[in-house]
Amino acid sequence: MSTAALVSTADASRVRVVGGGPAGAAAALAALAEGARVTIEEKSVFPRHKVCGEFLSPEIAPILDELGLGGLLAASHAARITRAALHIGGREKRFRLPETAYGLSRSSLDRLLFEAAQRRGAAPNAPRARLGAPGAAAPEPDFGRCSAVVIARGRRAGSGAGARSGTRIFGFKAHHVGAAARASDDAVELYFFEGGYCGVSPIENGAINVCGLAPEALLRARGFRPDALFPPALVSRLRGLERSFDWLLTGPLDLHGGLHARSDAYLAGDALSFVDPFTGSGILAALLTGRLAGRAAARRLSHDRYHAECRRVLRRQRDVAALLRDMLRARLSASLVRWIPGRLLYQLTRPAC
Repeated sequence: MSTAALVSTADASRVRVVGGGPAGAAAALAALAEGARVTIEEKSVFPRHKVCGEFLSPEIAPILDELGLGGLLAASHAARITRAALHIGGREKRFRLPETAYGLSRSSLDRLLFEAAQRRGAAPNAPRARLGAPGAAAPEPDFGRCSAVVIARGRRAGSGAGARSGTRIFGFKAHHVGAAARASDDAVELYFFEGGYCGVSPIENGAINVCGLAPEALLRARGFRPDALFPPALVSRLRGLERSFDWLLTGPLDLHGGLHARSDAYLAGDALSFVDPFTGSGILAALLTGRLAGRAAARRLSHDRYHAECRRVLRRQRDVAALLRDMLRARLSASLVRWIPGRLLYQLTRPAC
């Protein structure tokens, strides 16, 4: 018998989800599937852009299926990604992905997931969480005291702020459009340069997302224009394309923080652990931990048990990402490209689904 069947309507868990991005929406959908009553809070008005690589790993498809959203990728016209390329220190490694991945903008993905959670019964608990109606007053659901809280509102406030000024890391992103966008329209590409890197990948409607990380000092020296840092190969790749909006920047980012836990809430997504973006598995980790958090909240599992499961799921991904980052910092990138099979690198940076 399912857990949902064991929870009566009168005694249904009352789950409060703070954050309506991928992790929060997944938590709400998972809790609803368990028979819980859910409120979801989001400060933003969808759709909105957010700094993100917008790469959806193949493992996301079965998670969406389990959340009842199996048709989302096709309906959103997400780009299909079958190949990858690494450009490091003048060397290049190309390989095919084990399975098809997808590219979908956060402005589309977040809106679709949030809409799905609301359709299933998640009640918005803040005026701005009402799609397309930023000034509308949302009714306050009479759920009384929630039995469980999921926090999925993104990076912790101040994370990364302790680093010395100039060494802090910032993320950047802009969408690009034009005929040249289709030159490698089924490939995700990573370009590494001194102090940072940039990913290029297709998204819906024939556009490409250009997103990366760079040190604050380098960005400031170039007037916070990320494209002034790009290596020649990336400049050539983007030739003939136009940005569809100004560069978005976010930070400082904490790339070395551990997995966070609380005794009074289930943390999910970046609130739980900030995944190194070059792995391309941030959205996967958000959906995966959000689903786990929603289930745990609805079933009233202990917070310690939930966070221990998250450590197990994310351990390999975090350890491998830290090792690769150390190799890049030690200028061992040429060896990385030459000797390590690309598909192995890709598989080692996936969480344990």
